[in-house]
Amino acid sequence: QVQLVESGGGLVQAGGSLRLSCAVSGRTFRSYAMGWFRQAPGKEREFVATINWQGGITFYGESVKGRFTISRDNAKNMVYLQMNSLKPEDTAVYYCASAPRVVPSPVSVDYDYWGQGTQVTVSS
Repeated sequence: QVQLVESGGGLVQAGGSLRLSCAVSGRTFRSYAMGWFRQAPGKEREFVATINWQGGITFYGESVKGRFTISRDNAKNMVYLQMNSLKPEDTAVYYCASAPRVVPSPVSVDYDYWGQGTQVTVSS
């Protein structure tokens, strides 16, 4: 059974930083692309970042480019999202997802397993 478990969310002031973690179990982690998405209340799910299985290719959503960094540790079956210079508009539930593909994707339908989400709240 494939499981993705996010952690690291919380409340932070604008300009602050948070690091989200996602632990993956139940699949050959290094064979899959990984991604982070987010969903704010009343809004559609939004692509945040994605990384290929080797970690050498990354893509970011325009709203987080230059502030967020995605990384992965295949030895630990972990993927991370370092979030710096946080803004109130970054407030959302953040989801980790796994895609059975080599090339990373910003499209949510390409991902077959999702975590339960972790809340990030940025106060102004």
